[in-house]
Amino acid sequence: MINHVASYYAATANLSMPRPTLTSSLEADVCVIGAGYTGLSTALHLVERGYKVVVLEAAKIGWGASGRNGGQIVNGYSRDLQNIEGRYGKKAAQALGEMSLEGANIIRERIKTYNIACDYRPTNVFAAFTGKQMRELEHMSAHWASRGHDGLEMLDKEGLREHVKADCYVGGLMDHHGGHIHPLNLALGEADAIQSLGGLIFEQSAVTSVKTENGKAIVKTAKGEVRAPVAVACGNAYLNGVIPFLTDKVMPVSTQIVTTEVLGENKIRDLLPTLTAVEDTNYVLDYYRPTADHRLLFGGGIVYGGAEPADIEARLRPNLAKVFPSLRNVRFDYLWSGNFALTLTRIPHFGRIGSNIYFAHGCSGHGVTSTHLGGRLIAEAIHGDATRFDAFANLPYYPFPGGRALRVPITVAGAWWYGLRDRLGV
Repeated sequence: MINHVASYYAATANLSMPRPTLTSSLEADVCVIGAGYTGLSTALHLVERGYKVVVLEAAKIGWGASGRNGGQIVNGYSRDLQNIEGRYGKKAAQALGEMSLEGANIIRERIKTYNIACDYRPTNVFAAFTGKQMRELEHMSAHWASRGHDGLEMLDKEGLREHVKADCYVGGLMDHHGGHIHPLNLALGEADAIQSLGGLIFEQSAVTSVKTENGKAIVKTAKGEVRAPVAVACGNAYLNGVIPFLTDKVMPVSTQIVTTEVLGENKIRDLLPTLTAVEDTNYVLDYYRPTADHRLLFGGGIVYGGAEPADIEARLRPNLAKVFPSLRNVRFDYLWSGNFALTLTRIPHFGRIGSNIYFAHGCSGHGVTSTHLGGRLIAEAIHGDATRFDAFANLPYYPFPGGRALRVPITVAGAWWYGLRDRLGV
């Protein structure tokens, strides 16, 4: 039995009955591998269209990044639209730009339609340490506004302090179309929605092989199998080599999170008066937000390759103290780590293997929104209109340089260089 990691989210999860393990052979229209956000979004969009869908999860709903992340609804991608335009051209930037707010809107639609209790709150803030970072935010804001994003508000130092009582920042950018949630409860609510519409979800059912035979995908587990015209691989950083073609297209990267003791509403509002979520603009960034029970959830610190550091507290406490000195000695009630999948381009990697196995992975730190968008695009493609899915699938993607042996040190060297630039303000 594989249970959720001992996180704040697992400790405060909504009541959810365990799903059964697959122990038989089933026929379906679509077999979805992975019950994280991408798989759940894909399955929910498909069952809403009347498809017979089976979801296979190796552990429990939201066991991976979808149930461990910072809970921030951040619009866009891990690369801004100007970068996308410079790399892929105006047509690609236009297509991706038109979809860049959609993931967040899907989340809000799901919460409303299916009455999902996941502590949703609006807005998030990007906080800048230096004048250079402020200029980059101003440039980003103008470029987003030219693409129709009407929810952005530049904040000078005093304007930012209305939302974040921290002296280390020089200003920031608020996104009124962003927000934050309890991520595991969102995943559990989406799973309940799938089942309410007739979809089947099996937990503790790790996929051991995927192949195509006589035009059907055959997805095997240790005790059963699903046969379907279409399969969708949504394992992201936790697919564990089941589909070899995907293995070198992403790198697992771990991020760490702590949650403080209960601080009380007054203390939380002293720190975050509007209860917004915040992330800074460093290359290796920190992020934080208030929880519904008035704790501070603080994350950051990455390990390329996906290893869990020996001492999460030692990694995060100094960064927390830099932002909020009054919390220098606060007690941490929960500490955990989890992996997200990074692509070389930092753009989500969507595509097909053959004609009937779809995949989506590599949201590169922007997974809360991009996964929900990806699920909708996969469902559209399966239903017959692949136009928007192919806007991503047709982009060039590359394996990490150096192969599996050298990709981590090469990436670490690059991150060190960009981190140095952040520290020097250049």
